[in-house]
Amino acid sequence: MDAPRTPDAPVAVPIAPAAPTLEDVARLAGVSRATVSRVVNGKRNVDPAIQEAVRQAVDAIGYVPNSAARSLITRRTGAVALVVSGAGEGEEEVFRSQVFTDPFFSRVISGVLGHLRARMMHPVLMLAETGQARDQVLSYLRQGNADGTLLVSTHAADPLPGLLVEAGLPAVLFARPELSVPIGFVDLAHQDGARLAADHLIAVGCRRVVTISGPLDVRAARERQDGFREAMARHGEPLVPSAQGNFTQDSGEAAMRRLLAEVPDLDGVFAANDLMACGALHALREAGRRVPQEVRVVGFDDSSVAAASRPALTTVRQPVEEMAATMAKLLLERIDEPGRPPRSVIFDPVLVRRQSA
Repeated sequence: MDAPRTPDAPVAVPIAPAAPTLEDVARLAGVSRATVSRVVNGKRNVDPAIQEAVRQAVDAIGYVPNSAARSLITRRTGAVALVVSGAGEGEEEVFRSQVFTDPFFSRVISGVLGHLRARMMHPVLMLAETGQARDQVLSYLRQGNADGTLLVSTHAADPLPGLLVEAGLPAVLFARPELSVPIGFVDLAHQDGARLAADHLIAVGCRRVVTISGPLDVRAARERQDGFREAMARHGEPLVPSAQGNFTQDSGEAAMRRLLAEVPDLDGVFAANDLMACGALHALREAGRRVPQEVRVVGFDDSSVAAASRPALTTVRQPVEEMAATMAKLLLERIDEPGRPPRSVIFDPVLVRRQSA
């Protein structure tokens, strides 16, 4: 006879732990729920020490805000577009290669990321290397997919700054705009930096000085060349031979070869950025000219290649990371206060002396 059947034993079903809430963060941080909400939603009117306590509590318990609900309340995406705008049609591959290999752009990204991340904001990198790509970027921004735009423009005739202003979109530019556009920007006193380079080359005994400029349709390149020539004129040198590059190492090398042919007894070189200065070092080495014993070389930017070159490069420092962080700060001000007038911040250059001059 079969044994009597017993009811099946209940099966234990594990209960997933409840997701951390704003209240949990508030208890751990020792603040009110309202304060946590202000920090999480990107409000800047909270004491920095309290913001940091809330962020640490968020990290400790793994709180994840509901982004969809937050967007409905704040009408914000929590994202900022970092747009690099280029020259025009037919140069997509060259432009992309320059953006991803030039240390300048990586420094901009680092400065922007460092400032935004602490405020729970995130950059979205976008390239506007052609007219079609620019239209796509503008459409994306007009649809409200980002709270504002950080714009790095590499072309004098770039219409994007004006288009962003016309569309009423918060935007801040890296470098003074070529055209008269009511847009905030950060920039460097480029002419002052070039004067530092000229004064240094004269001080170390150079008498046959040449310069490698950047593309002269770029304001920064023109200002660096103008500042250098003005300073050399003040030192009694009315004419400074020049060759134009495009801010790449190869262009600096080619420009240096042209200048060596034109001025074989040159003893000083100012290149408008570090990549071109490194190209100049290669060309001088190939020509059997010793640096700094026979020729002294000064670059501009103080990028990573300056310290890594051999000899290490004397250069004019442009604090790109700090400038990019300030650009992000100016944009967040505009986002918080849409009626706030645009602001500009100009940074001062510093000469960094190394072995090349």
